[in-house]
Amino acid sequence: MVSRSHEHPVNSEGVAAARDGVLSVADAGRLAGLLGMLADPVRSRILFALVTAEELCVGDLALALDVTEDQVSYGLKMLRLAGLVSFRRDGRMVFYRLSDGFPHPLLEHCLRQLLTIAAPSQAAADHRASADSEPGLTREASLAQDAHPTREADPAREAGRARS
Repeated sequence: MVSRSHEHPVNSEGVAAARDGVLSVADAGRLAGLLGMLADPVRSRILFALVTAEELCVGDLALALDVTEDQVSYGLKMLRLAGLVSFRRDGRMVFYRLSDGFPHPLLEHCLRQLLTIAAPSQAAADHRASADSEPGLTREASLAQDAHPTREADPAREAGRARS
């Protein structure tokens, strides 16, 4: 059971204001799930690309993000299931865009602002340390491992992709 008192004087107005403004448990769970969608670098980059370009197919998104079409397809699938991305067909082509009502200014402002305040030097140091620990990796292979840390980099596949 949660303690309803503590040793110092209670700020009754502050507690009441916090209770009025706090999310319900259900809404907090939904928000955590949506923010989890953005925890994947490919998915968050897809959203930023679609803010800028408005509508792109899988191949164009892969080129813009410098990742594989498989990574983009999976990211789009997850974003579509969450209701953040929609699509339209034009013959055999499928074009993706942000869902109607998607808060473009909120994404742009809040997420970029978070990047500036959330220990940027530590994130850069972590990335450099992971790249330095595996000197044989190409830049693309290092990025692919960052995106999918459980998957081993395949140098032959990376070399083939670099040629195409």
